[in-house]
Amino acid sequence: MRLEQAFFARSVEVVARELLGATLLVDGVGGTIVEVEAYGPDDPASHGYRGKTARNASMFGPPGRAYVYRSYGLHWCLNLVCEDEGRASAVLVRALEPTHRLDAMRERRGLERAALLSSGPGRLCQALAITGDHDGLRLDRPPFELCERDSSLRIVAGTRIGIARGAELPWRYAVEGSAYLSRPLRATPRRSEAGA
Repeated sequence: MRLEQAFFARSVEVVARELLGATLLVDGVGGTIVEVEAYGPDDPASHGYRGKTARNASMFGPPGRAYVYRSYGLHWCLNLVCEDEGRASAVLVRALEPTHRLDAMRERRGLERAALLSSGPGRLCQALAITGDHDGLRLDRPPFELCERDSSLRIVAGTRIGIARGAELPWRYAVEGSAYLSRPLRATPRRSEAGA
């Protein structure tokens, strides 16, 4: 079943966990989400923490849209906007297990090894050809396709990567044992979670 706008109109932490195991495709290219990070409205590491700007405007909603930005001027990063009473919150998609159109992903990334095609937010956006042109687009319409997970999985939580503020918050979530994570995550499993 496809994820609709209402799926994202909830707490960013809930949405982040429930995105794990979902299928994310852009123009038919993509795979299973295996790693995410949550960024909430009162989070000092969030781009929206200091208020709305031209760069982060998409992060302020409505929910169910893409927030795409450039990290350090080098790599595009894809975030899925959530709703928190008009305050900025979004889930950064950190890694996918590639399952659809690996040929296109390999060509875009210039390599063969599946584990490196979309393990990391910059690699993921390159593999799916996501750019700033995708910023603000609805996630329930082409070129995006998001489908809910269809089976139970084990989720682990740990601290987020590459931030200075809010680094102690355990808002990085991953599918336990996945070989496609951007970096290993050693943490205690939260619990088994059933498909929606």
